[in-house]
Amino acid sequence: MRRHIESLPASYFEERYRQDIDPWGFRTSAYEREKYDRTLSALTRAHYDRILEVGCSIGVLTARLAQRGGQLLAIDASRTALEAARKDAPPNVAFEECVLPTEFPDGAFDLIVLSEVLYYFSRADLLSVAENCCRVLAPDGEIVLCHWLGETDYPLRGTEASDAFADAVVKRVPARRILRDEVYRLERLSA
Repeated sequence: MRRHIESLPASYFEERYRQDIDPWGFRTSAYEREKYDRTLSALTRAHYDRILEVGCSIGVLTARLAQRGGQLLAIDASRTALEAARKDAPPNVAFEECVLPTEFPDGAFDLIVLSEVLYYFSRADLLSVAENCCRVLAPDGEIVLCHWLGETDYPLRGTEASDAFADAVVKRVPARRILRDEVYRLERLSA
């Protein structure tokens, strides 16, 4: 399998969602349900004032995260995915089309969730995303990462993306706890 070298463009995701609004089976997959359950159990607080979800897709995890937050900003590069996500979104969720790393929301978030998204970036772009996450993370904030560990043609493998991100943010969030490292890696980064 030949790997992409550059970050996958927004058009890659837009095409996938136009062909199938749920191309990865987020709504129907037992794997996804179990992963979302574990992701939510990785959160250390019952409530977060402001949550940022990077790569929200069609909003399946978004709806579950919204139950834990005052305000949730969900971003994605695909307009089609965002339209689907908006249909059933709770009122405390706002959506924004962002093509990372060149576009990144402002604000202060006490939780940032990056699930199944970092390996789509080149190493350089991933480092830019990490820098932006540090910029918008509240002083006592947490970052939760979750990435599949299987082989893909994406620029980075799940462990590579996870390790590179954690290394890039270590001065801001030095406590790293890997909660699962089979099939997918789930981890929490905090001060």
